[in-house]
Amino acid sequence: MTLRISLRNGEPVIVNGAVLRSVGRTDLMVENSATILRGRDVMKPEEADSPARQLYFACMMAYIDQSELKTHQDALLERLEKLMAALEAQEAKAVCIPFAQKVATGQFYRALADCRWLIGYEAQVLQRAAIAA
Repeated sequence: MTLRISLRNGEPVIVNGAVLRSVGRTDLMVENSATILRGRDVMKPEEADSPARQLYFACMMAYIDQSELKTHQDALLERLEKLMAALEAQEAKAVCIPFAQKVATGQFYRALADCRWLIGYEAQVLQRAAIAA
């Protein structure tokens, strides 16, 4: 199965751990299995400043850094436990179940989508709390 990736000028992409940057608008065709993460999906360590963002970062690292998988999986589980303890809404807790299933089966890229949902949910909760204060 071929995967087509379109990159904007200067957009980075991680392919099997190597950081590449496009020069001009670039289309890539990936014709075999590879670990790929576009720049817009990459989170820097300093951006992991909330429980959901820390979970995303740990999941991203498990996906792109297979050499330290055990370390990243341990961090993932620790952050998932903390996040689930902090969540009150059943809807948000329900998202954590398929996330954990994806992580358990090594589907880290797909699990990142659940993290993005949790980051959005977390932002809404924090915004409502700021308005109420």
